[in-house]
Amino acid sequence: MKNVAAILIIVTFCLSGSAPLSAAERPQRVMKPAAPPPDTSPAILSIIPAQAEPGGKVTIFGSHFGEQISAFLGSVEIPAKVTDGKQIEFTIPQLEAGLYALYLKRGDGVVGRAYNFSVLPQRPVLTALSPDRINFCAQGAERDVTAVGRNFGETTLLFFDNASIKSRAVSSEALVFRVPQVAGGLHQVMVKNSPENASMPVALEIETKPEISQVTKGDEYVNYYELIIDGKNFQQNSALYVDGQRVGGMGGQDAAAREKVIYIDCARLIYQRFPYSPVAKDFRLQVVNPGNEGSQVVNVSAP
Repeated sequence: MKNVAAILIIVTFCLSGSAPLSAAERPQRVMKPAAPPPDTSPAILSIIPAQAEPGGKVTIFGSHFGEQISAFLGSVEIPAKVTDGKQIEFTIPQLEAGLYALYLKRGDGVVGRAYNFSVLPQRPVLTALSPDRINFCAQGAERDVTAVGRNFGETTLLFFDNASIKSRAVSSEALVFRVPQVAGGLHQVMVKNSPENASMPVALEIETKPEISQVTKGDEYVNYYELIIDGKNFQQNSALYVDGQRVGGMGGQDAAAREKVIYIDCARLIYQRFPYSPVAKDFRLQVVNPGNEGSQVVNVSAP
């Protein structure tokens, strides 16, 4: 009987070890979450350049552009040209300088991510000066010069030798200014729409070389007469050379000399000539300024 009881205990133990597990004890199958749908909105990989002024072209490389797409700078829509579905181009419209949100909107209304884009102040372009040369002795309106170019505005400043001077905007392509009284030679003119937004400089020449236009006989006195020399760019200390001999200039008149040169203005000198004979003779005249710039030599026939 003892053996039978032992056998029953062993059988009962084995059966209990193979009993089915409860639902809570069974291993659970892990369910993977569903993959999100692919993002097909317009994607930007690069923006070239990252900043530009109005009128500049911008190229964007990316994907999912579709056949029709527009670029936006803030709330301003800009038509864009699509090439090979991976490249678009557009031109910056006339906008105020500043930072704008740049994003793309496809023809089906899908909008891409926004990026910062700087619109720069429009750079002025100076192409020419009219005239580009004035006489040293020019006065009043004779010193007015027109700066010709583009992208000029009411706030555009004109600089003469790096100093701002008064100017007047005639149009977006022309500014008028009056050349200040400065030394002769080459000077630089440029325009700026902002302190760091300047045009390339253009040269303006102030011509100081004297020129004789005519010589006429003036008043006659007992032992001398006057020759009136008309021309341009004569100076206070200009000298007159008569057949190579200097009269006046270079520090003033020689008190011991009878013949004199009287400076009237930039356009006229009077030569007081003391002839040794009333018979007319041929001689040559030349005006030379203090900087050793000389006029052409003219031939004169007079006593």
